[in-house]
Amino acid sequence: MSNDGIEVQGDGFEARKREPAFNLPGSLVFVLGLLTLVHLVRTYVLSPSADEYVLLEFAFIPGRYAVPFSEWDLSWLWSPVTYSLLHGGWEHLIFNAFWMVAFGAPVVRRIGTVRFFLFWCLSAIAAVAFHTALHWGAMILVVGASGVVSGLMGAAARFVFSPSGRVSRQFAHLNRRLTIPEALSNRSVLVFSGIWFLTNFLIGFGQIFGSVAAGGAVAWEAHIGGFLFGFLFFPIFDVSVAESRRD
Repeated sequence: MSNDGIEVQGDGFEARKREPAFNLPGSLVFVLGLLTLVHLVRTYVLSPSADEYVLLEFAFIPGRYAVPFSEWDLSWLWSPVTYSLLHGGWEHLIFNAFWMVAFGAPVVRRIGTVRFFLFWCLSAIAAVAFHTALHWGAMILVVGASGVVSGLMGAAARFVFSPSGRVSRQFAHLNRRLTIPEALSNRSVLVFSGIWFLTNFLIGFGQIFGSVAAGGAVAWEAHIGGFLFGFLFFPIFDVSVAESRRD
């Protein structure tokens, strides 16, 4: 039988050599299409007032949870996930889509469709939970899949790097998952993670001590929350192909 580009034959696993290196998993294509469709509708179909309603109902607002529970509306239930389907503009969407293709593809190939969607929801929640802890009661809108993308990056850091430090776009999902101590002693993982954290901290310091761009602030804290979730909790979602081999 086959599962996302992997053929199980007897007691081993063989990658399909005929599979194109840039062939994306169907579930990832679906998500990219959904994000694009949502932004198209918001940009070209909805009126400004209707789009404002969508943002108030489906974007994440930390301040929702600082008021008495009796005053909460039902949007507190879905907004910790639905905010990840909304974006602040085409540049925001394209940027997230690019990194989602790069790091989401190996994760999806490894964990499958159902666990990918579960990972999406939980990493989105983890991202804004971390953001809310640092901005409790703030009446600001948080939108975008950046927290989820960061979660995918954190998850990918546990397995995409080969011992040589290289990344195979087609076969990275077959690598053995590193333990946390192994990952923290792997030069490629450290360099990748170090650059990622440094970039986000610089964004944060720039916003704290500098001016915020007209397009709005970057929720860099949500990025960190998503990355930590993916890095630390990826084993919950992972049934490693490499570790399932029986010689």
